[in-house]
Amino acid sequence: MIDHTLLKPDATQEQIAQLCQEAKTHRFATVCVNGAWTSLAAELLHESGVGVATVIGFPLGAATTRVKVFEAYCAIDAGATELDMVLHVGALKSGLLSEVYTDVRQVVEAAAGRALVKVILETGSLTEEEKITACILCDLAGADYVKTSTGFGTGGATEADVLLMNQYTRKSVRVKASGGVRTAEAAHAMITAGASRLGTSSGVQLVTGGEGQGY
Repeated sequence: MIDHTLLKPDATQEQIAQLCQEAKTHRFATVCVNGAWTSLAAELLHESGVGVATVIGFPLGAATTRVKVFEAYCAIDAGATELDMVLHVGALKSGLLSEVYTDVRQVVEAAAGRALVKVILETGSLTEEEKITACILCDLAGADYVKTSTGFGTGGATEADVLLMNQYTRKSVRVKASGGVRTAEAAHAMITAGASRLGTSSGVQLVTGGEGQGY
């Protein structure tokens, strides 16, 4: 259930290699990395059972749809099995709902049959009504997951948001909790609320009983 995450801009090749080794050791679902490290992660995790998640339009979500689609194609060609794209929050807040839908839909179409798509809502920046609208749009656009946070914005995952996101998406759309999931207790709370995936840089600490920095 854990996406073992390292998205810091100064992450080194050695740290990415360590991330992949930890993911294999603890049988995490994926590693989640920036696009520049996708091919390395895919090579290191080949036939390991651990997937590679690459972020798209990260961390602001304000790139054009064309750029996001191009990023998606590049990531999949480099070995990504999952794409964590950032919602265009400004468009949502502007009421440009067709643009938000199209942005997600075109990435979903680019990934069809090749990679799962998770849409990061950046819940800390949204009102409850905006969260509900975002969930409905992502569901209609064919997203596989809705996800709470980038870890670079305001706020992180909350039980209330996970419950809300489950309420306003169909059962086929899963929820990923990310942002501040640092302890086993926090992870358990998110899972109990309905999260089926956790995004965290503290994955090793979660499964060994320690406490980490969180993502």
